[in-house]
Amino acid sequence: MAAKKEISADKRTKIHTLDSSNTGEVKIADDVVATIAAIAAGEVEGVSGITGNISDKFMNSVGIKGGAVSGVRVDVAGNMVRVDIAIIIKYGHNVRETSKKVQDKIKNSIETMTGLNVTDVNIRITGVNSEIRNDK
Repeated sequence: MAAKKEISADKRTKIHTLDSSNTGEVKIADDVVATIAAIAAGEVEGVSGITGNISDKFMNSVGIKGGAVSGVRVDVAGNMVRVDIAIIIKYGHNVRETSKKVQDKIKNSIETMTGLNVTDVNIRITGVNSEIRNDK
């Protein structure tokens, strides 16, 4: 069944119909899918955090919320999802291996929780976090 897309009352959050039956409809917002992706990424060893881009920071500074999760963008078309996420890697972790784990974790989490099919999980490494401190 094709997912129907609509815009919520605040005109910024896209809502998608996941299921429709004689008992009612199940709908999900893009922000919910983005939140699932962010939580999944944060559970991967080697990920220090998720970062937003400069436009997210600017929009938030002037009081306009760009989405529930800064640094995560999802595009839902029908039952297909594409995820773009910006993360900070912990120093000492292999970037390729950690990124692959993040991709797998996000894909599995979204598909398990929503029933949507994840076609792409694009990772952008925006920094390296070192917890090394020089306490003198």
